[in-house]
Amino acid sequence: MTKFILRRLGQSLLVLLGGSLLLYVLVINSGDPIADLRESNAKNREYLIQQRTSFMGLDQPWYSRYWDWLRGVGKCFTLNCDLGTNRNGTDVTALLGNAVSSTLRLVILATVLAIIVGILVGIMTAIRQYSGFDYVVTFMAFLFFSLPVFWVAVLLKEYGAIRFNDWIVEPTFTPVQIVITALVIGIVLQGVLGGRLKRRLLTAGVAIVFVVAAMFYFSAVEWFRRPALGIGVVTLVAAAFAVGLTVLIVGLSNRRVLYAGLTTVAVGVVAYFVTAPILEDPSWTILVVLGLVTVVVGAVVGWFWGGESRRLAMSISISTAVMMGILTVADYAVSNWSSLLRLKPRPISTIGSETPNLVGTFWDGFLDKGTQLILPTIVLTLISVASYTRYTRSSMLEVMNQDYVRTARSKGLSERVVIVKHAFRNALIPITTIVAFDFAGLIGGAVITEQVFGWKGMGELFQTGLKQVDPAPVMAFFLVTGTAAIIMNLLADLAYSALDPRIRR
Repeated sequence: MTKFILRRLGQSLLVLLGGSLLLYVLVINSGDPIADLRESNAKNREYLIQQRTSFMGLDQPWYSRYWDWLRGVGKCFTLNCDLGTNRNGTDVTALLGNAVSSTLRLVILATVLAIIVGILVGIMTAIRQYSGFDYVVTFMAFLFFSLPVFWVAVLLKEYGAIRFNDWIVEPTFTPVQIVITALVIGIVLQGVLGGRLKRRLLTAGVAIVFVVAAMFYFSAVEWFRRPALGIGVVTLVAAAFAVGLTVLIVGLSNRRVLYAGLTTVAVGVVAYFVTAPILEDPSWTILVVLGLVTVVVGAVVGWFWGGESRRLAMSISISTAVMMGILTVADYAVSNWSSLLRLKPRPISTIGSETPNLVGTFWDGFLDKGTQLILPTIVLTLISVASYTRYTRSSMLEVMNQDYVRTARSKGLSERVVIVKHAFRNALIPITTIVAFDFAGLIGGAVITEQVFGWKGMGELFQTGLKQVDPAPVMAFFLVTGTAAIIMNLLADLAYSALDPRIRR
């Protein structure tokens, strides 16, 4: 395995080297980097031309400039990268750091959501092949996949930002809106859950009544201006997550694993009150430390309860502990929503990744960055989730027709065991490839999304460098996206061997 990894890394570095050389030559020959100064009427024009020539090294041959860039990249192995300066003399390494943090915040969240939603929906459509739910999901997947990114982004800015900001001033629903929303949710839910006519009608009826009651309540108390979850909702959702995960992985017959998850929820409830003074106005460092403690506590609870199923118990306990932590953070964030509305009456901006000069508590800044993340994340998630849904469905259908799946069913194994342990594990192999390519591709594909929403990320860095015939920012973009592609493909190869031991040979 070590030889395989080293060989792949060596091949990837050669590809990066060749790609960087080709891109550098293309960029420097795409225009004149000082054309705007040649046409300038400024009195200090010659000085400006000389200054830009010095910043960009235009007085040197192209191969010498490329070699200087390579030497600066080589310093990255000693954590001292030198990617040169742009045409204004600004350090590109500093620009890259800000751009990467902004883009990765967007891409990672979109990728994780797309993977979770796409795979779950893909499995459900494969299990219920040729049902009404399958046809609806298939139609929506093709629709989302073919939508132009810029058009979806503009629509979201109009309805998800401008009109939402108008509505949040008096967040109430009219009776017509409530009825239509309840009917739509009821129809969709009965189609998803399926069953006989009587069961479908019962599902739709319960959903409609629940949605109508909830929307009337939220409208009456103006919940959308003063929302709250509370320890009751946090505990209920975390317990449901623990039970659902146990049912999905091992079944309720394994009591030790179930007790491990529920004990983790109980410990989380105690921690909710113990950490309350800290979480009133924390910092990112405190949240990271508490997150690490959460994982450790989950592992200890799982180890204590696990017995012969210790590994599974620890996995479920850690997952439950992380979910409890996320819900707790969400509870504090939601509780401070009214505080953000006082500072920023129109909470969702159409431009930028955060509000400049916003003065408030940690949670005010957290919510501000989070609201700016919602719309571009939805755009990227919608486009990606369509691919994951179709690939998962196709892979699951192929695997479920294999002999070993029919053998598992004939042995009397439950459908949950057949789907989760036999079919899904093998169906993940082609999906792993898509995940690897999608993550690297989203960094480059976020160029349009970032432009529409005004994010100062990797897309803006690449576009500015290309327009100004400035190779330094463009090469920095290539370095990050190329390295991401290499790392993700290497991780995909390692995942293959974990999913199918035969691949190791």
